[in-house]
Amino acid sequence: MPAEWRGSQLVAEASFPLLVKFIFPTEKLSLQVHPDDAYASVHEKSACGRGKTEMWHAVSALAGAQLQLGLKPGVDQEKFRKGLASHTLEDLFEVQPVRTGDTFFVPAGTPHSIGPNMVICEVQEYSDLTYRVYDFGRVDAHGKPRELHIDKALLVTNFGKPAGGKVTPLLLPADGVTRSLLAACRYFAAERWECFAKCEIPVDPERFELIVILGGAGRFAWPDSAARYHRGECWLVPASQARVDVLPETATSLIRTYVPDIPVMRTELHQGWNFSGRTRASYFRLRLRDDGKGKISGPRRDPRRRARHSFLAAQPHAHS
Repeated sequence: MPAEWRGSQLVAEASFPLLVKFIFPTEKLSLQVHPDDAYASVHEKSACGRGKTEMWHAVSALAGAQLQLGLKPGVDQEKFRKGLASHTLEDLFEVQPVRTGDTFFVPAGTPHSIGPNMVICEVQEYSDLTYRVYDFGRVDAHGKPRELHIDKALLVTNFGKPAGGKVTPLLLPADGVTRSLLAACRYFAAERWECFAKCEIPVDPERFELIVILGGAGRFAWPDSAARYHRGECWLVPASQARVDVLPETATSLIRTYVPDIPVMRTELHQGWNFSGRTRASYFRLRLRDDGKGKISGPRRDPRRRARHSFLAAQPHAHS
């Protein structure tokens, strides 16, 4: 990708940093876990050497839809191995009901599975490293079980370190549009926009953006051209494009995702973004700080409580 498309913040990136996909599960996906960058850079160099932190946004979900995210308190390697041997590993996972519009943050090292009866939009690091630990006895087209990666999975799984989970969006200021921050970490930030009339997406010259159309139809317009958009499409907006206007013909829902500058985002939150009610209170209790390594962290908290919103959850965890 041309340097001017990437933007000044990402010009030194050797590979494309973001991946967006839709997932349409018709049955439970395998129980699996992804390594973090520290592990992947040493042990998975041939597979790009990048770990995988991700987030899921439920585009739609039927009644009873659920996913498994993280292990129950007290589960260690020994209990994990026993669960594998007795085919009861699934019982050791935390179960999360899923409703349309829910968002879940999934740091590397957090074992998980997605169930059927939902459509997920996934935003992640550009990596396909997956360590499968249990596949519910399924076989491939040749009648053979798919490969498992149990030893690697045990090395990268964060036992006893609650991380990720369901996150609450932060309402952001915007003119003529409802704009919410779904999740943010050093790898990506994702916003959901609800557009009912013409609105502008400003483009930062330091980074490109991806725009994913969840619903609706209309046109994108920029100074010298325009193009139609439809549900299910993903558009790349180069950093060199100063602005993009959204001209909806029907109410449009979209996800805007990009690689954030965490210190800048933190400053904007403190200085200019106003929240209301419970969300505002929970935000200011965090007293967010940048630790100098590109991640956002807050005060110590009870690990049994799930994250109140995306910034509390979005903390990359080191390999254990």
